[in-house]
Amino acid sequence: MSAVPITEHVAKTARHTTFFLAAGPADGPLIVFLHGWPELSHSWRAQLACLGGLGFRAVAPDLRGYGRSSVYATHDAYAQEQIIADMLELLQSLGAGQAVWVGHDWGSPVAWNLASHHPEHCRAVASLCLPYYTLERGLAAALPLINRRIYPEAEYPFGQWDYIAHYQENFAAATSAFDADPDAVIKLLFRKGNPAGQGKPAMTAAVRRNGGWFPGGTVPDVPRDADVISEEDLSVYAAALRRNGFFGPDAFYMNDQANAAYADRAVNGGFLDMPALFLAAQYDYVADCTTSRLAEPMRSYCRDLTVRLIPSGHWMEREKPREVNAALVHWLVTGVPGFWPK
Repeated sequence: MSAVPITEHVAKTARHTTFFLAAGPADGPLIVFLHGWPELSHSWRAQLACLGGLGFRAVAPDLRGYGRSSVYATHDAYAQEQIIADMLELLQSLGAGQAVWVGHDWGSPVAWNLASHHPEHCRAVASLCLPYYTLERGLAAALPLINRRIYPEAEYPFGQWDYIAHYQENFAAATSAFDADPDAVIKLLFRKGNPAGQGKPAMTAAVRRNGGWFPGGTVPDVPRDADVISEEDLSVYAAALRRNGFFGPDAFYMNDQANAAYADRAVNGGFLDMPALFLAAQYDYVADCTTSRLAEPMRSYCRDLTVRLIPSGHWMEREKPREVNAALVHWLVTGVPGFWPK
């Protein structure tokens, strides 16, 4: 049990409702944690407790389509521009003009877009696993950065991003496969990094060839990886996904053209001048930043960039919370002047 209470809140406007968790003093410097697919604000509890305990106001919302935030029934409702509007409303409800925004997975494009479109509201920006100037610009932006030694184009035209093409070609089938057994899906997905996978094709590279995520149509029932997810966590995630379904989470993948057009309207030519932190996961073979060129555009477009390599799989904030917290705190102390709580 954390010594710092994590409390539940709701920010409601005429257009959207955002549920969020918060820790730390209400007047502390604001840091907002943005979860990815198919997670929740709950994913950031270790970071909320740590940063809240240090005197920050640490906040983690459920993004639209997730948990107790508003759920929508059309793909275009999950375009990045809509999600950015949600976060600006959340910021206003918190009475703050700026925040440090920290994203993971699909939360990373949200953080990067906040920084690139609204730098006046972004004191600094951090991302776990997914670098800037990639998927927030659509699938096409990531394709030239694939490691073609691992993914020959003739065999793997979309490389490790094949699963995104599957969503776009067979959305109903992809979503129904997840909806059939959320508990089994969570147990299958949430697993620690495996060094043995280095240099080998990720399973996400053959989703279309296999006729879907789960050949045979049944989600494998594998043991829960206790190093990444507890029984309580599993229950929280699965209950939320049974209640809302996977339509909203999966629809984040269905707005390539709108997201690319939105990214093209970034201010400052897309260059980021505020402090930026990128935590690369050494054993994340989808968001592969160790053997591919995926992080190269970020190095050009972030003018005040700090990069750290974490010996982790994709679910970094859960698998390596101490390492993630240490990297965040060190960066906040050394790289974000004047932001430390007084």
